[in-house]
Amino acid sequence: MSSSIPRRALVVGATGIVGQNLGARLVAAGWEVHGLSRSGRAPGPGIRPMQADLADPAGLAAALDGLAPELVAITAWTRQATEAENIAVNGAAVRDLLAALEPAGSVRHVALMTGLKHYLGPFEAYAQGQMGDTPFHEDEPRLDAPNFYYAQEDELFAAAARAGFTWSVHRSHTVFGFAVGNAMNMVLTLSAYAAICRKTGRPFVFPGSETQWNSVTDVTDADLLADQIIWAATSEAGQDQAFNTANGDVFRWRWLWPQIAEHFGLEWEGFSERIRPLTESMAGTEPVWAEIAAEHGLVEPDLGRIASWWHTDSDLGREIEVLTDMNKSRKAGFTESRDSRDSFFGYVERYRAARIVP
Repeated sequence: MSSSIPRRALVVGATGIVGQNLGARLVAAGWEVHGLSRSGRAPGPGIRPMQADLADPAGLAAALDGLAPELVAITAWTRQATEAENIAVNGAAVRDLLAALEPAGSVRHVALMTGLKHYLGPFEAYAQGQMGDTPFHEDEPRLDAPNFYYAQEDELFAAAARAGFTWSVHRSHTVFGFAVGNAMNMVLTLSAYAAICRKTGRPFVFPGSETQWNSVTDVTDADLLADQIIWAATSEAGQDQAFNTANGDVFRWRWLWPQIAEHFGLEWEGFSERIRPLTESMAGTEPVWAEIAAEHGLVEPDLGRIASWWHTDSDLGREIEVLTDMNKSRKAGFTESRDSRDSFFGYVERYRAARIVP
């Protein structure tokens, strides 16, 4: 490809927290970026929106006809009621997407974002059965339980063997990032929670388990994940490999929680006797958020597009220590890291500047 022609990338799930950040990083690096989503909403400056439903093979093939990307990043999944349905739907999405792109013969690398349920098991059997010790390593065997991440990987491996492209799998932990219109985001969810606590005079109560309050954990900055995907796609050492993706530092929520409360000017409470999930404590607070949005001139009055209580509850409610080993990535040449505290508060300020939170 001529150096005067920008390299072309397709970001699948371009309106998600990872897809939005990856698209922006690719644009900044000089790529021509196409962002595929079900809504077809513009994911950000410089990203060309595309609309298609991953569950519609014919529509997907029509939307992708003639695109011919070099890099494909799959950052989307759809949660179903059972793991059997998760496997059927999300495995088929990877298979149908790559089949639609295969005739052009343009794809050189496909990056698949998964997560730590690779080690922990699916929602139905979460943290049950025999798991490896923390920190989790990439070479640990798959769990003896159905898992849609395994199905996605197998579809990726089969397509790569058939079409001859390289691949990478990126197993992220809880993602901190900036995304508009995507609620599965702990930073934004906790910021909304803090704003509601401030408005209603409630203390900022840690909603999770005693284990998560006291144990060491790590998280993934969305920009670091994006950089690792780009590195893997363009570096021989990053190809045909699975990598954990975390910031490289560790912390305890009992250390960070009081700092978050102070940042928002709130009294706080740590773990006490039982899990106090956000799905319970924040039930019925939609009118409160609407008042906050009107009072501060926020761009989104719909709390459902801001906060995902269940998603944050699932991360903070774990009854086991969860953290990952990053040595494989470092040895291969990806040595970037992030300060998780700085990452959290940096994204809070970006949300404030965008008038998404007060």
